[in-house]
Formats: sequence, C-alpha cells, structure tokens
Amino acid sequence: MDAKRILNYLKQLMANNNRDWYWEHKAEYDAVRADFETGIAQAINRIASFDSSIAHLTVKDCTYRFNRDTRFSPDKSPYKNHFGGYIAAHGKKALHGGYYLHLEPGHCMVACGNYWLPTNILTSCRNEMMGNTAEWLKCVENKDFKKYFGSKVSSSFSAPTDVSSWDQPQGFGLEKLKKCPVGFPKDWPHVEYLRMKDYCCWHQVPDDFYEGEKWLDEVERMFKAAKPMMDFMNSVIDDYE
Repeated sequence: MDAKRILNYLKQLMANNNRDWYWEHKAEYDAVRADFETGIAQAINRIASFDSSIAHLTVKDCTYRFNRDTRFSPDKSPYKNHFGGYIAAHGKKALHGGYYLHLEPGHCMVACGNYWLPTNILTSCRNEMMGNTAEWLKCVENKDFKKYFGSKVSSSFSAPTDVSSWDQPQGFGLEKLKKCPVGFPKDWPHVEYLRMKDYCCWHQVPDDFYEGEKWLDEVERMFKAAKPMMDFMNSVIDDYE
C-alpha cells in the first residue's frame, strides 16, 4: 500500500473538495483507491490468521463509497477526506464489533470494537460485565490493552476518562453517561464501565505509520490486544443478531 501517495491525494482533495477538481483528477483517485484496497486486502489476510471469522470477507465488504451523504449536514463538500476500512465478520452495518483502519492527513488511526449499540443491548452488555467481572477486567485492564488503548489524558487507567474522543491520542469509549445507568448499582467498583455508551477503542498513529514496511505487524499487535474485549461484547450481541 502506497500510503504516502494516498495521503498526498487526500491533502489536495481537502483543498479542492469539489466535483470539478475530482473529475479532473479521477485517474489519481482511481490509483490511490487501488492502493488503499491493496492495504485492506493485506489487512484481511493478516487478521484472518488470528480471527478466522473474517476470512470470508472481500475488500468490497470492508470499504465505503467515497461520496459523502450531505442531506443532513451543513457541510456540503461532496467527498470524504479519508479512506476507511471496517473489517467485521457480520458486515459493515451489523451491530457486532470489528476492526477499523483509517487514513486521513493528520488523523490516521487504528480502532476496534462497537461504535454504537442500542439501549437494550447496552443493558445486556452491562449485565454481562457485572456477572463476569473478572473476565471483563482481564480483557480491558491487561498490559497490552492499556498500552494501545489506555487513556493518555490521565495518569491512571482504572476507569475511562470523561474527555475521551477521537481527538485524544488513544482511548476506550467515545461517549459516556453522566451518571450510572438506571437499574445498576452506583457503588459497583467498576461503575465507569457501566456509564459507557459504546465499546470502541482507538489508537492514533502518525501519517507515516502506514508507509512503513511493518505496519501490518503493528496493526496485528493492536488488534490482538483489543480482540478479547470485542469478543466479550460480541458474545452478548450474538443473542440479538
């Protein structure tokens, strides 16, 4: 994957996000799209070596249209400023969690887990945490998980921080309730995990990350660190999908 060429193209597009420029440079888009799809194919093969559930996926199953849906957005720019690939056994639109790669100038990252879950499934996930606390903590408070997804805005990882967002270098949980959810004990020692509204973990990487010869090795280490957490959640979601 020629990540440098991909990011250079995206930088130009961000300064010229209009249909005229896009069509004038359509050959460049086709070339970088092919580069990105090569990288996704490589990632599928690598992930399949430790997660056979995604081995059946094709590149098309894991990639998105480049056009933006601008119907409900004040930003009418027609094209995305990034390429993203979501490698999930149940598909891009399923509730089950998956593995995500993101290439965007100044905002490249690796992510894993569940970006959004409906309330009834969140409740089941919270109940599962409380019923299998030791197993849950083993998934999210081990050395490898904390290395890649532990908060960098707090000196402690004992609980997710309230300022987690995509803008942080790394983290776990994008949105949280202000209080403990109704029906759950406020004095549970790990109540912060109950407040989470998603179970997505991410790790920002520099723009040259995907240019290196060993980017797949590092992605594999990150995804292996996150997989137990995702498997824990997906086992609950199995009852719904």
